[in-house]
Amino acid sequence: MNTPTHTVNTADAHELWEYVLSQIELSISPANFNTWFKSSSIVKIEEGVVYVGLPSQFFREWYLKKFHPTILKVVRSVSYEFRNVEYLIVKDERRRLVREQKHDKPTIELPLNEFYVNKSDNLNPRYTFDSFVVGSFNELAYTAAQAAINRPGITYNPLFIYGDTGRGKTHLIQAIGNQFKKLYPNRKVYYLTSEKFAVDYTDSLQSGSANRFKDKYRQYDLLIMDDIQFLSRKEKSQEELFHLFNALYDNNKQIVFSSDHAPVAIPDIANRLRSRFSVGMMIDIGEPDMESRVAIINKKMALNSVVLAPEVVEYIATTVPGSIRELEGVVNNIVCHTQTKGVPPDIAEVRQTLRSFSKSTKNVSVKYIVSKVADFYGIDQESVYEKTRRREVVRPRQIIMYILREDFSVSYPTIGMKLGGRDHTTVIHSCEKIKRNLIEDPELAKEIEDIRTLLTN
Repeated sequence: MNTPTHTVNTADAHELWEYVLSQIELSISPANFNTWFKSSSIVKIEEGVVYVGLPSQFFREWYLKKFHPTILKVVRSVSYEFRNVEYLIVKDERRRLVREQKHDKPTIELPLNEFYVNKSDNLNPRYTFDSFVVGSFNELAYTAAQAAINRPGITYNPLFIYGDTGRGKTHLIQAIGNQFKKLYPNRKVYYLTSEKFAVDYTDSLQSGSANRFKDKYRQYDLLIMDDIQFLSRKEKSQEELFHLFNALYDNNKQIVFSSDHAPVAIPDIANRLRSRFSVGMMIDIGEPDMESRVAIINKKMALNSVVLAPEVVEYIATTVPGSIRELEGVVNNIVCHTQTKGVPPDIAEVRQTLRSFSKSTKNVSVKYIVSKVADFYGIDQESVYEKTRRREVVRPRQIIMYILREDFSVSYPTIGMKLGGRDHTTVIHSCEKIKRNLIEDPELAKEIEDIRTLLTN
């Protein structure tokens, strides 16, 4: 019996590839772009895998070496439905999307436009209050968000939302932005991370366009800044944010911040800026309780037109506590299962799924990760814990910190303590450095993906 094949229609696939090309064109020279991408196209999309058609094996090897991390990142930014990108060698006449001809194979037309981030305001249209689940753990934050929208710049200004990773902070603050756009179509809103703000500021200094930078950020009626904790130790960027805050606040412009920690717990933040964070409303989003986790699962299943048996939902909610992000990972897996087999999984199949999830996220020790990364780079495991600044050790250590934080949500202090008693600010700096390098270094991205494969296997 053949496994059903899920495809997207030609128009959506063409639109997806055009978007990918538009992003890549920004980062390479016109000559390189014409050489490597003129003859490429999406051939098909099956089971969440995007297949790109290329003219030769040489092209395929070059894509895997130079372009794959960037292509995969752009594709995944469009929709979580796309799990991977693979490359096929096809003849010219087949380098296009082939419509599925078998009538017994269901077609899933993904609403790609709904997943594009708006370039003018950086808001993701998927993050709305309609898809936001309100429970006892985030009810106060939700209520404060509504109040801030109804009287922007007056009630709860600034609004400061904080809580551990995976609690739905980004969804909430982006929902504020999307609702603001609906209510006040003539006003301007902008979402960004604090890291993006720091990079923009540094670039403006280097290019001599500091005044243009100031004017840009002072024009918004609602400014939303995510992950404010990453401004730690960035004194110049903090000073610029301080002046921007005053300019917006004095003109009754609404400001929204998010952070992993309360302002008082963010290290190396100027006191005058910390006091500005605290002048409005600060709200902690805690861990979702059992009832809230059940509601989150049911809501996200309903958005994907999947209905699970109550005992299956209860089992997931009981087994996956804490992070909403982890719940979403399980939901995505179940949605993929349902689309592949045509029916939702039973409780036995869900148990098997959750065993694989818990293996990758709960039972992997720091020592195990250190051993795998050390083997990968051919260094001694003990050197990772030592106070050495040798180049061949520093980068693997930073990658270990990055993986512990990004893949396993280990807190910065815990990472520092486990890796030789280092200060948590050192860990933050290391994670930020790897994030920045990933943007510019495809080889690093490939190395980290290989390490992740080793960890899961």
